[in-house]
Amino acid sequence: MDLPEVRGSLGESRSAVSAVWIVPPDPVAWLVVAHGAGAGMDHPFIVGFCRAMAEHGVATARFNFFYMNSGRRSPDPEPYLRAAWMEAFGAVMGMAEGIPALAGGKSLGGRIASMCVADGMPARGLVFLGYPLHSPAKPERVRSEHLARIDVPMLFLHGTRDPFAKPEPLAKVLEQLGTRATLVAIEGGDHSFNVRGVKADAREIGAGLAEHAGPFVRRVVGAA
Repeated sequence: MDLPEVRGSLGESRSAVSAVWIVPPDPVAWLVVAHGAGAGMDHPFIVGFCRAMAEHGVATARFNFFYMNSGRRSPDPEPYLRAAWMEAFGAVMGMAEGIPALAGGKSLGGRIASMCVADGMPARGLVFLGYPLHSPAKPERVRSEHLARIDVPMLFLHGTRDPFAKPEPLAKVLEQLGTRATLVAIEGGDHSFNVRGVKADAREIGAGLAEHAGPFVRRVVGAA
């Protein structure tokens, strides 16, 4: 399905974020996707994922945080990251015209989405493309308290070699979340889902994750 990408902005005036959306015919849901800390919305991984989601009837809107548009390498303070998420999600809800909207993203983008949902952003579900549960150097310091306040379904897509979510602490968090959380483990994958000995470009890797995320989104909105 070779659908056009529409470039524009989401949100109001000076607070708007730059974005790209892809809308298949008669979408069953929208998924708003935020990038990770070091790469913007046009990174091949994010592009491949979003384009592949259209094959499952899911419209996507991916956006840049403010710091990425400014050409800075360091992420904005948390309040600015949250503000960007709220601008993007609110605008997509208006575009969706009643179609269910979910949220998620790569690493930092997914984590900020979860914090917004924990504090009331009305996403129907969350899709995490590698959730940064802890720093690689301090796996004992798990950042998961707010996840307990989320009552919508969550999909955790994780590489088994991801240094930001080692198997033991991840398993404990998932156990606490119970049936709200679904884990899909990518055997041998790192934080970018690269697998040793397997040649694949980032766009192909992102598209492969849509094979799991697409059915999840459809189940959440009752379109499976």
